[in-house]
Amino acid sequence: MKNEVKIHEVDPSLNNRRSFLKLSGLTLVSAGLVIAGCSNNDDNDAPMEDTTLPGIRNGVFDLGAGDFGVLTYAYALEQLEADFYTKVVNASNFNATFNDIERQVLTDLYYHEVIHRDFFKAALSGALPNPSTQLLPTLAFNYGSMNFNSRNEVLATAKALEDTGVAAYNGAGKLIKSPDYLLLAGKIVSVEARHASAIRSLINPNSSDFAGDDIISTSTGLDVAKDPSKILPIAGGFITTKFTAKYLP
Repeated sequence: MKNEVKIHEVDPSLNNRRSFLKLSGLTLVSAGLVIAGCSNNDDNDAPMEDTTLPGIRNGVFDLGAGDFGVLTYAYALEQLEADFYTKVVNASNFNATFNDIERQVLTDLYYHEVIHRDFFKAALSGALPNPSTQLLPTLAFNYGSMNFNSRNEVLATAKALEDTGVAAYNGAGKLIKSPDYLLLAGKIVSVEARHASAIRSLINPNSSDFAGDDIISTSTGLDVAKDPSKILPIAGGFITTKFTAKYLP
């Protein structure tokens, strides 16, 4: 049995972001991509012995492995970024804390991350054999004593999250088997890299920090790539919902 979620092209003339989010369905401008899952089980109740599938094991949700594991891993990271920027743009002094350009950038990043999060949720819901038990739940987050009305704190955290997101997608690429999924990851990581560059430029305008030596190798010209085992402890500093990733490297 095959489940498919199709992502349709959105009219590029739509320039109102709220209208875009409302009208675009899955809200990812990515024509022709298909997220597909296969199951030979007529009742779609796949056995949990299949470690490639996400789900609860020993009372704790595990991300699984293979393509579904990687997509669920990406969904967790997109939940974090979407939550962070939601708090940023809704902070009580957002307009006073940031100048016009900074507000525009942060608002754009907010819409992009919400799109990514909602896309992964919809796509996995349509592709997993049993989404009622295999879809990663909505995560909870805690940013500690962070002041969302502090420009320096917000931009520093945004920089850390965006750099981590780029490294995460780069590191996950080798784990993806499906060409369609790899294409999807490539489209998203390119957006995340634009985010990282924009934040770095806000922090240090008119500098080379947008492509700093700390993230791009001077010998290869390539960006940093990190395995899930290196990324999740960093992201886990903000995520309070317990889950595991026993089958991802």
